[in-house]
Amino acid sequence: QVQLVESGGGLVQAGDSLRLSCAISGRTLSMFAMGWFRQESGKDRTFVAAISRGGANAGTRYEDSVQGRFTISRDNANNRIYLQMNNLKPEDTGVYYCAAKGGVVFATIVTDADSYTYWGRGTQVTVSS
Repeated sequence: QVQLVESGGGLVQAGDSLRLSCAISGRTLSMFAMGWFRQESGKDRTFVAAISRGGANAGTRYEDSVQGRFTISRDNANNRIYLQMNNLKPEDTGVYYCAAKGGVVFATIVTDADSYTYWGRGTQVTVSS
């Protein structure tokens, strides 16, 4: 049974930083392509960032509005991924979910929410203006 648990959310002011963490259990992280998604109240989940299975040289992709402000990374040895969020804006507010997709080749980056198999329960990020 694969489980994902997010942490690190909170209430911050515009311009602040947060670091989200997602711990995976049940399988080793290196088997999965991973992603972060955001869901605002009453809306669908939207893509934020994704990372391939690789370690230090893993490929990454970002939604345009977070490019240059957010960084996704992974620590396969400790079965965690991270989302470093800098210069936060009120429009970054939402519940952030991490997701895992297995059965992909090493370099695959997955940006489509429907393609992911496993999801965490999310962590709330609120950015005040």
